[in-house]
Amino acid sequence: MSENIDVVLSKAGLEPKLIDEIVTIGRLKKAKAGHVLMGPDSTGNEIPIVLSGLLKVMRQDSNGEEIFLYYLEGGETCAMSITCCIEGEKAGYKVIAEEDSTIWMIPMTYLDSWVTKYPSFRRFVFGSYQLRFEELLKTIDSIAFHKMDERVYKYLLDTKQATGSFEIHKTHEQIANELNTSRVVVSRLLKQLEKDGRIEQYRNKIEIL
Repeated sequence: MSENIDVVLSKAGLEPKLIDEIVTIGRLKKAKAGHVLMGPDSTGNEIPIVLSGLLKVMRQDSNGEEIFLYYLEGGETCAMSITCCIEGEKAGYKVIAEEDSTIWMIPMTYLDSWVTKYPSFRRFVFGSYQLRFEELLKTIDSIAFHKMDERVYKYLLDTKQATGSFEIHKTHEQIANELNTSRVVVSRLLKQLEKDGRIEQYRNKIEIL
């Protein structure tokens, strides 16, 4: 497992000395698909780095309504979790394992010293903020400016890119929940996408053409 961590962190552009420290002081965490790693009321003191698998980040309001924000893939960390750790505030969002995943957890106490000591870690953290910020802007644009059929198709394409598969193993109900709309609306729009030759539907599976 140590070799796997080294490879992932090296691909993320981190320095060998920093990688050694991360491997020494971090801990491994495994999550089965569907497991909630962080809930809206969580207050974490560790920074997660995804080693394998796929995590999704959902925003949740006070009424329990949810909407999909973005995915976290191998070698990525969650900028929102870093912010919550720094501020000591509750998360206000959920991190869920989309697939069986392994995550390397780093104690928050090392953040300040690493940002100062290692340029690669500073770039890694700020790069994560920039990436997540751009993805959040796309989500806002999608909600504010796109029709629901465009949002559904964009969601399918984002999922394809994150999983690396043209097959989306989700029910209409799951997609509706993540887009904060109704199953009936999603079913109607998917049927239209299928009629347009952009997807094919099977039981609990959608294939992008």
